[in-house]
Order: sequence, then C-alpha cells, then structure tokens
Amino acid sequence: MDFDNTTRTELSSLGEFGLIDHLTKHIELKNLETVKGVGDDAAVLFFGNKLTVVTTDMLVEGVHFDLSYVPLKHLGYKSVMVNLSDVYAMNAIPKQITVAFAISNRFSLEAVEELYAGMLMACKKYGVDLVGGDTTSSTSGLVISITAIGSADSDKIVYRSGAKETNLLCVSGDLGGAYMGLQILEREKAIYKENPNLQPDLGGKDYILERQLKPEARKDIITLLAQLNVQPTSMIDISDGLASEILHICKSSNVGVELYEEKIPIDPLTHETAREFDLDPTMCALSGGEDYELLFTIDIKDYDKIKNQMDFTVIGHITNEAKGKNLVSKSGAVVELTAQGWDGLKK
Repeated sequence: MDFDNTTRTELSSLGEFGLIDHLTKHIELKNLETVKGVGDDAAVLFFGNKLTVVTTDMLVEGVHFDLSYVPLKHLGYKSVMVNLSDVYAMNAIPKQITVAFAISNRFSLEAVEELYAGMLMACKKYGVDLVGGDTTSSTSGLVISITAIGSADSDKIVYRSGAKETNLLCVSGDLGGAYMGLQILEREKAIYKENPNLQPDLGGKDYILERQLKPEARKDIITLLAQLNVQPTSMIDISDGLASEILHICKSSNVGVELYEEKIPIDPLTHETAREFDLDPTMCALSGGEDYELLFTIDIKDYDKIKNQMDFTVIGHITNEAKGKNLVSKSGAVVELTAQGWDGLKK
C-alpha cells in the first residue's frame, strides 16, 4: 500500500476547530441509538427511557498543565471537572466517568495516588462513579483522558443549535479569572527560574488562583434553572473563552448576536490583576478560557424568572444571522465579535 503524499498541509493552518471540522465532515451515523454525534459538548445516545450523554477530554502535560506549579491532587480534580462541565452544558446530570492515563517512570506511586485522590474527591462531591479506565506508560510526560457519561430526559436535553432570534444571552458566574490566575502562576514560575531563593508572591490572589487550579463545574446552575422552570434554548460551557463559545452557538443555530461589553461579569480581583499585567479585562473574559461557566440562551418570556438572580447575568441577545455577530463596546461602538485567542490579549 502506497502512503506517499507529496502534499503537506500544516495543522496550524486549520487551528483546533478547523481540524475537528475537517476530520468529522465525512462521518455518517448508522445507528438509530445515536441521537447526536460530533458538534456539541457531548454526544447523545438513546438506550431506553432517558437519553445518555457521553463526552471525552484529554489533558496533556506541557500543553494543558505545568506540573511545576500545578499540584497533582488539583490536577486530578480539575481533569474531572473539565468533563462534568460538558455534561452539564447539555442540561444533563453526570453519573459515571472512566479514567485513562499515560505516565512516565519519573512519577512515584505516591504521586499517582495524589492524582487519583483529586479525581475521587471530585467524584464524591458531584455524586459520580469512577467505573473503569486504563493505564499505560509514557515517554513524554503525563497524559490524562477522561470520559464522562450522564443522562437527561429527552425533553430537557439542550444543544448548541437551539438559539433563536430575540432569545436572551446569559452567562453564569464571572469570567476571565482563570486566565489571570494562570498569568500569576506563569509570572511566579519565571521569577523562580531567575532566583530559586525567592518565595512566590501569591498573596491576595486566592480567588483567581482557585479559578485556574481547582475550577468547579456548575451543577448548581442546572439545578437552579430547573427550580425556576427555565428551559435554556441552547447552552455550552466556557472552556475556550466567551467569544469562542458565543460564536459556536451562533454557528450551530444559524443566528447572529449582540453582546454588550458593559454586561460581561468580571470579578474586581480579575479586573485589578489584568490591569497589573497591562491586559484588557474584557479581552481576558472574551478570550482567556478555562472559566467552565455556562453560556446559554433563554426565551425572552422567561426574563422575569431570572432577572433577580445573582448566579447569572444577561449579557446580550440573539439576532438574525444577517445582522452579524457583534460586540457593543462601553462607548457604544459596534465591532465584529472575534475569538482571537490568548495572543491577542495584550492591549
């Protein structure tokens, strides 16, 4: 068999989401039990009275985490949260996870126990069973892959594709904190490399450090929406930055959006720290990522049910696709909403 191919396309020319689109465009679903395949926070399967959702995420040392400042117990906890967040983004409840990891001989048994302890802590807190997995050796650092399985009633499941014109755009919690926590950790790592005798200066930054090192999936938001009798029309979790996730919903739903900068919730500590780093706080929220909050749309008739809730904020509204995807700045200027990534965060 001849595998010679003179054409070479660099993966960097596609980017992560372009690569996913390219690889998955020819997938054909053949089983009636497959309700939803690729293209959302989780796949949706039907095996009985409820829908089953399945999602997988991989964390790679040197790409997604740096063990010079990430404790293994925190890493284990976070690796579970990343997956549970995707299940909640489908308006489903996670029930089980499987864990696979590749690990090198530089790790001791005690180190692996720390990693697992964090995973088990997350499972206990969120009522999830760890039901299996795999381990293997690695020659290039630690790799963690977790699959989460959840369930939802068929009339409660929420996709990215359900947003409609005049829907309100809402977000839970506050944004940008995880990115600023990462900046603090990277700064202190650089200082340590210059002078190992200096102690890290992390005073007063507990909140944003926890946002980076030990995030929480927003199970409480799913519970609250149910209590308020509010069914989101679309939903996604915020792992890659607010702008990117809004654009995912717009693409899947064939709609436009108006996002109001002044409405984006940013914690005062995040704002203050961004200024210390000469960063625009709004851009940190739009493009920073790893907040693991929930972004969702609701019917405008549900506004009265949520208007006094402190747990989430209305940050814009959905429009006709022809009107585009726009950010309305604090000064009133209207600019195209783009997902520029971390490289564009400098002012």
